[in-house]
Amino acid sequence: MGDALAGYLRAQATEFLRSLRQHRETGAAASGAGESGDAARSLRRSARRISGSLHTFRPLLDADWSEGVRPELAWLSGTLAREHAYAARLERLLGALNRLSGTAVLPAQAGRAPAPKGHLTIGAAKAGALLDRQLTLARTRAHSAALQALGSSRFHAVADSVALLASEVPLTPSADSTDLRPLAAAARDRLTDAVTALPLVTAGHPYNAEALVHGLSADTAPQPQDAPWHQVRLLLRLHRYAREVLHHGECPADVRLLGAGQALDRHRDAAEAASAAASAARTPRIAPATAYALGVLHADQRHEVEAARFAFQQAWQKEAVPTP
Repeated sequence: MGDALAGYLRAQATEFLRSLRQHRETGAAASGAGESGDAARSLRRSARRISGSLHTFRPLLDADWSEGVRPELAWLSGTLAREHAYAARLERLLGALNRLSGTAVLPAQAGRAPAPKGHLTIGAAKAGALLDRQLTLARTRAHSAALQALGSSRFHAVADSVALLASEVPLTPSADSTDLRPLAAAARDRLTDAVTALPLVTAGHPYNAEALVHGLSADTAPQPQDAPWHQVRLLLRLHRYAREVLHHGECPADVRLLGAGQALDRHRDAAEAASAAASAARTPRIAPATAYALGVLHADQRHEVEAARFAFQQAWQKEAVPTP
């Protein structure tokens, strides 16, 4: 019934406001380390849950209000997530370069003791330095954009809308007598349909050569194979939030959803890391050894993408077998 949805939205709105207050008290970074970083992550989680619930259960909410605030919450969550995403991407890529070259390639260590010989090792330090420059610059810009967003009138309007939820949820007159389960089931069905459309047969192979075709070409468009998987990740998240609403926030753990979600997170991280490596390889006038190292790094991350797809297939299909 509508009471369950209202209670869930009020709880998430309260968490949003608590995280916002904590973020302001701890001061500076939008998604940095320490308490401020924890508050920013909590702020994003609440914003995602409110936005996702407004999407799934939109027939029960005031349409004008819901359609106005939902994209604003998505904007806020995305803006706050970018700084952390760039930092995690850099850490992932430098770790992969260390593993592939067999030596430390962190920019601070480049130029110290001579590295072991090898074509990959020669370019790995310069590749690491190039990635560090590019992704650190992107992170700095994302940090500035997040700070600017948190001080904007647009953000204050979002915060005011969430504050409304903490006291009064704008439900439709028929919400109290409407069953939430069909709407939650529709979210589950959209996820199931999207998974059915995935190329799980291809994902069952340890290596998908087609995924490298466009990798280092001049075309900077996103890898076309990735989009359906990113969509499944989004739909899986909406399904999880719908289950939380039905269970009044006390949702029992689902091993299938947990394993599938972790695999899709790995898929997203590896795909974006591969894209960053390919982008760095297109930098004009870099040395051949550097380009070679970045190409190997790109291929390594596309292998990680395939491994994540295979892990998703195993998690989803194994748990799909009915238990006696």
